[in-house]
Amino acid sequence: MPYKHKIAEQIAQVVNLDLATVTKMLETPKDQKMGDLAFPCFQLAKTLRKAPPVIAADVAAQLTPALQEAGVPVSNLQVVGAYINFFLDQQAVARDVITAVLTQGENYGAQDLGGGAHVTIDLSSPNIAKPFSMGHLRSTVIGNALANLLEKMNYSPVRINHLGDWGTQFGKLIVAYKLWGSEEAVRENPIPELLRLYIKFHEEAKAHPELEDQGREWFKKLEDGDADAEQLWQWFRDESLQEFNKTYELMGIKFDSLHGEAFYNDKMDRVVNELEAKGLLVEDEGAMVVKLDEYDMPPCLIKKSDGATLYATRDLAAALYRQDTYKFTKALYVVGNEQRLHFRQVFKVLEKMGYEWAQEMHHIPFGMMLKDGKKMSTRKGKVILLDEVLQTAVDDVKKVIAEKNPQLENQDKVTEQVGVGAIIFHDLKNYRMNDINFSWEEMLTFEGETGPYVQYTHARANSILRKAGYVENTAVTLPEGALEGPESWAVVTLLLNFPHVIKRAADEFDPSVLGKYIIDLAQAFNKFYANVRVLAEDEAVKQARLQLVAATAIALKEGLRLLGLEAPAEM
Repeated sequence: MPYKHKIAEQIAQVVNLDLATVTKMLETPKDQKMGDLAFPCFQLAKTLRKAPPVIAADVAAQLTPALQEAGVPVSNLQVVGAYINFFLDQQAVARDVITAVLTQGENYGAQDLGGGAHVTIDLSSPNIAKPFSMGHLRSTVIGNALANLLEKMNYSPVRINHLGDWGTQFGKLIVAYKLWGSEEAVRENPIPELLRLYIKFHEEAKAHPELEDQGREWFKKLEDGDADAEQLWQWFRDESLQEFNKTYELMGIKFDSLHGEAFYNDKMDRVVNELEAKGLLVEDEGAMVVKLDEYDMPPCLIKKSDGATLYATRDLAAALYRQDTYKFTKALYVVGNEQRLHFRQVFKVLEKMGYEWAQEMHHIPFGMMLKDGKKMSTRKGKVILLDEVLQTAVDDVKKVIAEKNPQLENQDKVTEQVGVGAIIFHDLKNYRMNDINFSWEEMLTFEGETGPYVQYTHARANSILRKAGYVENTAVTLPEGALEGPESWAVVTLLLNFPHVIKRAADEFDPSVLGKYIIDLAQAFNKFYANVRVLAEDEAVKQARLQLVAATAIALKEGLRLLGLEAPAEM
């Protein structure tokens, strides 16, 4: 059903341009009265040496029989100035689209672009012994949605939670625990207690700077394999993961790998040795670096003057390990925008090492989650905990459902699906590069452009089908007038675009492309339902309209699933 492609093929033959150029030139008019597609002829004026309106008329005259012969369902061609406007045959298109959605079900929109190849996705990656804050939400939900979208394109995503489980902060935490902590308090409430100790360390260190030295000493012990330090580190890690997993479970997110920073401790020598062997490692003010002058970038630090390795060394080791393990076609790093330079440096170092696959490594940056317009800080205790936000959202939904639909079955499950969905969707409907200001009011509003609105629309479509006693039927026949009118056509054209939207969201690594689309589809469907009598007296007309409702429900459910949301059948 790629009508745009078929129309572009016919235009390309008539105007003697390549298919890619014609496809780019084809536009979708903002006003439906101007057709479903439009082709501007201004660009042809130079080569054909005619006025664009004359060219448009000539091309249209040749296209009419060509389109008919090729079986492209165009009901009308109009020349308006320099534009050729194409009006699709609404009956034929509606029949094709609804048939495709009902036949393919949740597979509608799937495309074999990846051939099953692996794509590693570095996402979430919270710091051990610190709370899972709203600041971590973005990497988690964007990364998970991208994994789902790429899976739809027949890639095999490898979801990697590159945990922040190494570094000087663990030395500080060990010091804080030994001075002010208790095993009982940590076991009872792991993350809040470890956070309290972490914050207390920084407060006390202002008056007692020697604490910083003690923190560094304990981290050195940890690096050297001290049994006491290792035991505490492992315990902090296990307790933290147990807590994190509750949040991941609530959000329906699973990982294929939990290898964090510590996993690469014994894999960094390989990087240093290889860089030395390839003559890429040079000394700079006592440190060992890889120069990147030719890319107008500062040098990439590999080893500090005291011999300690850095984040870049670790990320290089991780990239080599992942390529060896997964043979990835692409590697994505869903990490905040402030790390842009770091990843540019890492990718260029890998290229200089001679690894061609480095060209398929992509940093997927995103804006910050702000509180009162400012970045959140764990160290200063200015943090909003994600599990608290999720629980508050669930509690709010519970109140609404208890009031509006107290007889609803599986109330607890549905309130969880809608509450969690509200938080995820609030993030993913925004272009990922935009900063998002944390706001209870905006996040938990269940009207307008929200997850609950889309979920409710899906539930409403299912309710219509249940009440009508609809029986699944993939044989679509459209009686005259069954789906005429702008409201029906708006839904049909959006369903037609579903595969294109998914591909674009995957290509651009931007789930908001799909987020905006399902809002549009939900709004178009509600307008259709408000203006068209679905349960018509004529049985054939009623059946056709119910099939459009069923197709919409399928697309909404699959769109929500790709973004990481559930789609309750009742609300």
